[in-house]
Amino acid sequence: MKIDHNILERAKKWTGSSFDEETRNMVEELVQNNPKELTESFYTDLEFGTGGLRGIMGVGTNRMNKYTVGMATQGLANYVKKSFPGENLKAAIAYDCRNNSDLFARISAEILSANGIEVYLFDSLRPTPELSFAIRHYKCHTGIVITASHNPKEYNGYKVYWNDGGQLVAPHDSNVIEEVRKITDVDKINFTAKPNLIKIIGQETDDIYIQKLTTLSLSPDIIKKHKDLKIVFTPIHGTSVKVVPDALKAFGFENIYNVPEQDITDGNFPTVYSPNPEEPAALKMALEKATEVDAELVMATDPDGDRVGVAIKNNKNEFVLINGNQAASIIIYYLLNLWKEKGKLKGQEFIVKTIVTTELLKQIANDFNTECYDVLTGFKFIADIIGKLEGKKQFIGGGEESYGYLIGDLVRDKDAVIACCIIAEATTWAKENGKTLNDLLTEIYLKYGFYKEKLISITKKGIEGMKEIRSMMEEFRNAPPTSINNIKLSTVKDYQKSIELDVESGLQKPISLPKSNVLQFFLEDGSIITMRPSGTEPKIKFYFSVSGKLEKRKDFELVNKQLENKLTGLAESIQAK
Repeated sequence: MKIDHNILERAKKWTGSSFDEETRNMVEELVQNNPKELTESFYTDLEFGTGGLRGIMGVGTNRMNKYTVGMATQGLANYVKKSFPGENLKAAIAYDCRNNSDLFARISAEILSANGIEVYLFDSLRPTPELSFAIRHYKCHTGIVITASHNPKEYNGYKVYWNDGGQLVAPHDSNVIEEVRKITDVDKINFTAKPNLIKIIGQETDDIYIQKLTTLSLSPDIIKKHKDLKIVFTPIHGTSVKVVPDALKAFGFENIYNVPEQDITDGNFPTVYSPNPEEPAALKMALEKATEVDAELVMATDPDGDRVGVAIKNNKNEFVLINGNQAASIIIYYLLNLWKEKGKLKGQEFIVKTIVTTELLKQIANDFNTECYDVLTGFKFIADIIGKLEGKKQFIGGGEESYGYLIGDLVRDKDAVIACCIIAEATTWAKENGKTLNDLLTEIYLKYGFYKEKLISITKKGIEGMKEIRSMMEEFRNAPPTSINNIKLSTVKDYQKSIELDVESGLQKPISLPKSNVLQFFLEDGSIITMRPSGTEPKIKFYFSVSGKLEKRKDFELVNKQLENKLTGLAESIQAK
């Protein structure tokens, strides 16, 4: 394979004296023996997007390594200094279990310190939500977490947070990107660390974080009565290995079973194909343990501890996995019931969900006269709403369909630690009332309607694939179908044009959310189809939501099947367009 001249020239720069010996040798090896990998590593720059970096680890401009991380950190440092002139600047840094995460965290800390920024660096791996908490607790101006969430083991990532503890939102996201792009050469990175500015934090921060979380408990007396609830928990080799069990114990739960093989911190994730709690296979060992000990609840967190997968027992006493929409519904239903019981609902409370998350949350909130805000996909938008309403309204909880939830505003990102605790607490509340979580979910459907969702992700290959997806979105945007699966289209929301269109009248009204390449079709029967292409890869996601009435418990399977058939029909119809 012949190497492109421009790529070869880019690679040769990495054999110069500005780079360490190991990097130079690795690049030379690629030049001599692996032209395909050389091309992949150098054909472009690893893009610093609105959330930060994410990519395969290795040498090169298109890889996660000490230099691409260094350029990102120098750009961030420059922006922080511009944003807070004259202040004593502070940052917090955490990292997950992935290979090289500790290295990238240390390098980031050194560069920030070299730029005069005091750094609170965790002594070992910690969940992402604890990083968000630490930013607020230590009054930091920014924060970094090194993680690639549930990506394959070859990946790592770099997420940036602002002084509110949330991920970057406008205008800071684009402003940081602009500063990072100015670092066009590694010689612009200040690697000369100031060790006196790096403060190592650890157990003392864990203790404060967990103690603060316990203040969010709504049923401590009920937990005392059911403290022996059998819970199986697995961190899937990740950061929650100690923090979630410790938090559950602090809430009062005494019967927690771990999966020893998955308590081992390992960035290679040896016991699973994918460390993603959305994948049933990731919970296989935890479910086996639950059967062995006759547990009532199973929970599994992803490697950076911000998302949680849940398994509960059905009415046949068999474990079933519930999805993110179902878990969010149980959480919100429990929270609002307890807030009402305790007389805490004063009319200024609110919940938040993303536009692709079940409308059932809105129905539940309406029943409790609690406002429900819709935001674009991404937890940073939930954090942004919380921040904007701080001191005016009280945030109760929120979530997104992709297994991320937040209770209370101590953290400004999805938090699997508090989510695990509240899900366990809701289990004891249901038990105290002679019910299971499965009974609670059915009760919700009986009261508010049976909601069911489906996600289809379509990947097209290469540059042509990106063009095909763009063409697909343009066609749906400019010539939407009049009906889908023989159901009339009633409303179109185009978030890129910021317009909501009433199909029958032709009337338009503005959408207040930020512009985003997202389309939503609302059908006459209440069904919703959302289309959202990826901005970085040739992939498009279709979210389908349907609902129906569940009059009696005995009709559950019948209605479930009817809704499943409707989802299948909608999916087939939209893919045929």
